[in-house]
Amino acid sequence: MPSRPTSRSVCGSATSLATATRWSAARTACSSRRLASTRSSRRRSPAWTGAAGTRPLRVSPPGLATAGTWPTRPASTSCRATTRPARRRTRRYTSCPPTQAPAPCSRARAHVRRRCRIPSRRAARPHSVEFRLVPESLSVVTERLPKSQVGMTIEVPADVVNATYDRVLNRLVSRAKIEGFRPGRAPRALVEARIGPAALREEVVDTMVPEVVRQALNDESIDPIDNPDVEVVELERGRPAKLKATVSVMPEVALADIATLTVEPPDHSHEVTEEMLERRLEDVREPMAEITPVEREVRTGDIAVIDIEVEVDGHIVESETRKSTEAELKEGVLLPELLAALPGAFVDETREAHVDFPDSYSNPELAGRHALIRVTVRGVKEKVLPQLDDALAKSLSNGKQETVDAYRQAVRDELEESGHAVAKMEREQAVVKALVEASSVEVPEALVDRELTSELESLERSVNRQGLKLDSYLGYLGKTIDQWMADERPEATSRLKIDLVLGEYAKREGLDPSDEDVIAYLEEQAGQDEELKGQLADLKKSSAARRYFASRLRRRRVLDRLVEVTGNA
Repeated sequence: MPSRPTSRSVCGSATSLATATRWSAARTACSSRRLASTRSSRRRSPAWTGAAGTRPLRVSPPGLATAGTWPTRPASTSCRATTRPARRRTRRYTSCPPTQAPAPCSRARAHVRRRCRIPSRRAARPHSVEFRLVPESLSVVTERLPKSQVGMTIEVPADVVNATYDRVLNRLVSRAKIEGFRPGRAPRALVEARIGPAALREEVVDTMVPEVVRQALNDESIDPIDNPDVEVVELERGRPAKLKATVSVMPEVALADIATLTVEPPDHSHEVTEEMLERRLEDVREPMAEITPVEREVRTGDIAVIDIEVEVDGHIVESETRKSTEAELKEGVLLPELLAALPGAFVDETREAHVDFPDSYSNPELAGRHALIRVTVRGVKEKVLPQLDDALAKSLSNGKQETVDAYRQAVRDELEESGHAVAKMEREQAVVKALVEASSVEVPEALVDRELTSELESLERSVNRQGLKLDSYLGYLGKTIDQWMADERPEATSRLKIDLVLGEYAKREGLDPSDEDVIAYLEEQAGQDEELKGQLADLKKSSAARRYFASRLRRRRVLDRLVEVTGNA
């Protein structure tokens, strides 16, 4: 009979988002991986780490167990786990959060801790402790910890521990293949001796802990936002088990008194001036302008025919090279540096401009880089706008205004309406800023990590649409994923703080919309958008769509209430 192996292969690691490296192991149940049964093969086991010391049995692949070989868990191909036989030992156990989090992108997965799922009562695993074996009320002592965490000390009665040991051992006996006995017919004592106390204890923990922690969270009405970390302090047959769990929860928000807020007024006016009106009238006539070549220097407002060459670190960026391209010398069309350099240049004259491109620039070869742009003028064209008369005013307004004066007044009214909207938005931003700065909330790292993961996914999808890989894009920026996340962390934390403060205000003021309110708001938005109107029936059925529009409606109500309250203060 072959001797029992004395080691287990280990490999791999998982790196947490902006935290220290943590080793974990994804372990699967030995029996469920042996059977062809569909019911058993669905079972998942927890990811965990522990202190080194024992020499567990070596894993044999599914379906290859031979006489005298105990079919233990398959070896993990991506992680590492060790245990020690001491009676008092600690082990880290993790589980999936009850709230939905975005799945990490391919590059972000290496930065997220591996977790397993605490089963719900309806979705309990076939071989987990039945809910009836866990007492209706566990002995749970909770304490508030820093950084929006809650600690739980859980005591599991001895009869539950014993029942779990019996259930696990019975399951293992039914799967055992030992020389001299038919499969599943070996004596319990022999099987227990073969597997050893340490490996048996691991099976018991994997079976009992998820259900116990789930019930403890339910009993204490704790809604975790991240995966609980569970430390097995004591677990021995015939004695009560003791677990310690740490779970991140939504933080408490100390909301400021709205009546005491000081809102800074804007330092500029939105009054419509004659200059603004004339600029708008030019913009509406511009599509009808005549383009005429001229022989003179380049002037602001002209269309220049130019050759463009971009140089970075002494090398020409071929993707940005242009020949005989037309560019209008207008703010918002050309880079400010080129708009300042080109006026006064004649045909065949070359002008240069130094440009620092932002990190968010669309071309990765230029994003975050300093470049020298050479522009050679090849031609000059002048734009001649049509004269604004009554006939043109009637045409531009689709017959609504008969005269130039009426049309000018209508355009002024539109500008004033836009100015009022901008002023309202600035007022909202100022009130939100004052409220957030006066309130106090500690944003949990778990929420920040989740926000960064979502941003990284979005960034990867964006660069993939451009035919690039995330590594290549970040390489152009001179950053690693960790550096990118470290740079984005302050802004992500700021956004989350705003969301938490406004969410608390909505809760206190009773501004959360009902299902009927959300449906009515969805119908209102669909009436203003033809694309939404065609999808209205599907959006009403989609829980994700309803949550999205509920969030928008809640934010709208909060902003309106804040502006109303602070305006009357």
